[in-house]
Amino acid sequence: MAVAAAHVGNGRRPLLKLLRKEALLLPSLIAASVPCRHRHQHKKKWATTAPRISATRRALQNFDMIYSVQFGSLWPSIRIGLLSDGKYGALFNNFSDIERISWDLEHLNAVDFIWESQKVLHNGNSTAEQKAYEPAGAWTETSEPQTEPLPSHSVSISPNIKCYTFPKGDISLFPPARPDALGILGYYLLDAASVLPVLALNVQPGDLVLDLCAAPGGKTLALLQTGCCRQLAANDLSTSRTGRLRDVLSSYLPKELRNVVRISSWDGRKFGDLEVNTYDRVLVDVPCTTDRHSVMEEENNMFVNMRKGERQMLPMLQLELLVSGVLAAKPGGEVVYSTCSLSQLQNEYVVERAVELLTIQYNIRVQVEDLSYFRKMFQDTFSFFPDCRLGELILPHLTANFGPMYFCRLRKLA
Repeated sequence: MAVAAAHVGNGRRPLLKLLRKEALLLPSLIAASVPCRHRHQHKKKWATTAPRISATRRALQNFDMIYSVQFGSLWPSIRIGLLSDGKYGALFNNFSDIERISWDLEHLNAVDFIWESQKVLHNGNSTAEQKAYEPAGAWTETSEPQTEPLPSHSVSISPNIKCYTFPKGDISLFPPARPDALGILGYYLLDAASVLPVLALNVQPGDLVLDLCAAPGGKTLALLQTGCCRQLAANDLSTSRTGRLRDVLSSYLPKELRNVVRISSWDGRKFGDLEVNTYDRVLVDVPCTTDRHSVMEEENNMFVNMRKGERQMLPMLQLELLVSGVLAAKPGGEVVYSTCSLSQLQNEYVVERAVELLTIQYNIRVQVEDLSYFRKMFQDTFSFFPDCRLGELILPHLTANFGPMYFCRLRKLA
């Protein structure tokens, strides 16, 4: 019995060892046969952290694809201009210390390009020395010299606006404006091409004016420099942007003149219903792809993935805003449409579609006006696109790196 018990005890020990060994191997066998949830999560996490294309790069790829076809041989020089620092102008504040500010700006060797343009009108073509600075691709009148001044009715621009710039090829920078004794700043720095839509609006004394998409305020301030606005309605949908607009106006206008401006935060598409046939002049400076910003800055970039739908709907929004602006204008009133984009889809095509829609749906006739005299007046400051079918387009160029800026004037006939 003792021997048998010994044999049983000896046989149980190897069995226990085998069971213990299998118990140790069991977790690894289970892990090998069952999918590991954590391992797949790790892969998913790895995938979400893979490098993504930046918004600026996506914008440039988009522009290369579209604008290389639209502009052909001009695109390489436009592209370089877009990717380089833009040039600024100093919008003169007529409500500041005029003598001191004039002396400061002229001491910097800056010139009022609007005043200088009058020489083009009265002396015909620019001199050969001025033409030598003409950027490649800019429109000139060298093939048809003109010695007579242009008819006065064809050069109608908003009065009293002064904007200083440095000559072509001069990349000097303006210092920040200093407040005068009353705390009013002497000039506002902006892309000088932004002044052109305001000049094209041809504001006259006593006009009731609407700036439909007014913020951040550069064009609104330019409109006020004319001294012609009986009242200026400055609207922008964004309350934060209208807050910035108020800050700009408080820095550049005396308190007694701020009553001329009525600031609102309405949806601009509703002005045509809310204030139909009201305004003598309407500026419709619409939201757009802001091409220079899109290739230079990641912040607030229209080409981030989450804004793809918003970007695709831009032409429709622009069309609705332009139609609303025309409806808000009086019969005989003038409307200027503008963007800071090179895109035909956002520029000429929007104007064409608006004219068609106003005729068919509202029985309103609209005339697109000729602004080619702007090329003659300002060819020594800006580079114009020679093949713009409607309106005018400023092209970025290293020697005159303003824009892009598109503007077109429409007259509401009936």
